[in-house]
Amino acid sequence: MNTNEIVQKLWNLCNILKDDGITYHQYVGELTQLLFLKMARETGSEARIPEGLRWDDLLRKDGIEQFRHYKHCLLELGECKDTLIAAIYNNAVTNIREPRHLAQLIADIDQLDWFAEQHERDDLGDMYEGLLEKNAAETKSGAGQYFTPRVLIDSVVSLMQPKLGEVIQDPAAGTGGFLIAAGRYLRKRYANFETLSDTQYAFQQQKALLGMELVPETRRLALMNCFLHGLGGNEAEIVKLGNTLSNEGRALNLANLVLSNPPFGSKKGGGLPTRDDFAFPTSNKQLVFLQHIYRSLLPGGRAAVVLPDNVLFEGGVGADIRRDLMDKCHLHTILRLPTGIFYAQGVKTNVLFFTKVSNEAKASTQQVWVYDLRANMPSFGKRTPLTRAHFAEFEQAYGNEPNGTASRTDQGETGRWRSFSRDWIKERGDSLDISWLKDENAENAADLPEPTELAAEIVEELNGALAELQDLLAELGVEVEE
Repeated sequence: MNTNEIVQKLWNLCNILKDDGITYHQYVGELTQLLFLKMARETGSEARIPEGLRWDDLLRKDGIEQFRHYKHCLLELGECKDTLIAAIYNNAVTNIREPRHLAQLIADIDQLDWFAEQHERDDLGDMYEGLLEKNAAETKSGAGQYFTPRVLIDSVVSLMQPKLGEVIQDPAAGTGGFLIAAGRYLRKRYANFETLSDTQYAFQQQKALLGMELVPETRRLALMNCFLHGLGGNEAEIVKLGNTLSNEGRALNLANLVLSNPPFGSKKGGGLPTRDDFAFPTSNKQLVFLQHIYRSLLPGGRAAVVLPDNVLFEGGVGADIRRDLMDKCHLHTILRLPTGIFYAQGVKTNVLFFTKVSNEAKASTQQVWVYDLRANMPSFGKRTPLTRAHFAEFEQAYGNEPNGTASRTDQGETGRWRSFSRDWIKERGDSLDISWLKDENAENAADLPEPTELAAEIVEELNGALAELQDLLAELGVEVEE
């Protein structure tokens, strides 16, 4: 049984729990709690789990006894001395109400032939990522906001070329995609760390990769993902639980490389940003994440961050932050991404690539290269999946230098790859929303998003503008009635 077949069988098990009122997103959480016990046995890591709380202990029981024992396991594992296990099971509960549903789920998971083809740990990691992708594609789960397409992640990581000894940070870790891809890249590039000293190996396992995630359930998925990919060693701190946009974000170490896709939208879930160490306070969460990222970089450090269009053109404090970014960093590349590649349909996004000069630097950006992978591209989705091949021409144009210093050739008005001077950008009010190709698809009404999607985008933008006005009035001491 190959990885895709296992993923499909695991996903089909959600049908068992539908009658128990379990949602798709809850299902992946339920499955993670059981899979960890199963995978610990499969990967020879079961010694980390206290005796009596292991997979075979569940199998030996049935009926109500098994159900009660499982709930006991969740409680005990959440207080385990092993920090990774305790973090995965922190405040873990089950929403399953029927013992027979739990029994069937355990039996079906146990019967799967995990290693029929290969006995590779990464196969288990790929299987789990496939399950997360299924969850993200299921619109009812609402999980798409946490999931970045793996082909985009792999392309970005290959361009950024992580190196041994670097601190690599993701301040909006989600399910851990960027951290895992960086770890995989390092293992392949350096022959699975076989030549590393004990000190170097310990650094790579314990300190090289670091993320923060706000949502406890999502962090649980990230930790499970990291475990299955052999990342993080015995520590849970590879993904901290916390809010980067509060002063908790200061706990993240300065980094040589930041890879991130901060959550889209201006909704107030988790509260407004409360960081007090930035020069440009704003309620726009993406702009606060951007400030965190370029201020978290060490001199010479580099970053690749996925951001929506509004960050590129928003006026006021948005323009101030872009100017600050281009002063402190060399913003060398912008990749305009196709629409439809994220499960939040209709969102328009970009990848910003930049290298830190210093916090005191001025005019570090003199030229910005823009690659338009959006105009005249297919409408990506289930019927036309995004593949790594779609990034091949961009990767070639970007060049083999992670800091964007390779020789580049402007393709002119009819090409996708162009260069724009800092003076030209300044004349446009420091807007980085740069396009020049005529998009034939944009003129076809059949290709437009559904009216409900357009309305939702308009409401999102209006809410963001209203939040900015409320912040401004608050700073002026004007009370606003709700």
